Order: sequence, then C-alpha cells, then structure tokens
Amino acid sequence: MRSIRRRTGALLAAAIALAGLAAPVGISMAGRAGAGASAPAAPSPEPAGAECRTSIRGSRVVVYCHNPYPSTDRVQLHTECRRWWDMDADATPVDVGPGLTVRLDDRCWKEVGSAWVTHRVRDASPDRPA
Repeated sequence: MRSIRRRTGALLAAAIALAGLAAPVGISMAGRAGAGASAPAAPSPEPAGAECRTSIRGSRVVVYCHNPYPSTDRVQLHTECRRWWDMDADATPVDVGPGLTVRLDDRCWKEVGSAWVTHRVRDASPDRPA
C-alpha cells in the first residue's frame, strides 16, 4: 500500500512539474497566434548602404566604398591616431551614388589607432522625402 502511495505521489509531482513547465509555452504560443491574426505584418526595409573596405598601413588609411543599391549613401571616414599629440580627423562626407565606388583616405603623423566609416542613407525614390 505504501509503494502505491509513493508512486502516486511521485506521478502527481511529475505531472505538476510538467504542467508548470508547459504553461508558459502554451501562453506564449496563444499570444503569438492572437497577435499575428489582428496585427498587419511590419514592412521589411529595403537593403541600402555602401559596403566599405578599410586598409590601414602604418600612418595611412585608405577606404573604398561601393554602393550596389538604388539609394544614395553619404559616407564619412573617421581616423583616430594612436599618439596623444597626433590630431584625430573626420574627412569630408562624400555621396556614393547607385553603382558607384569612392575612395577615401587620411593619415596620421605616426601610427593609426583606429579608423571607421559612418553612413547616412538617403532614399532616391520621388514619393519619399529625402
């Protein structure tokens, strides 16, 4: 009789644990099904932006940016020099039109600490403001 009570207690504890683990999954799935039925799908953004390749050699930085997309991308090279007395620089922003490649370059007196390119994409379609 005791073994039946122990077995029943163990099965009851396992069932409660399983229900406790399955409840959040069921609630999450119900929430997703309900939200997907009433909410419209979010528009996916069109791909945009130039791909840039950076080369650092000693005190010089050279970047080539190619834009394969129909929107214009404004790129700007930022150079941080390693020495504290060497001035960091931000190059003049350059527009990279659709299908074009531009070359950006900069230098430090001594070594380059880091260099990166920032982007600002402008849509070229006439129905959207720039």
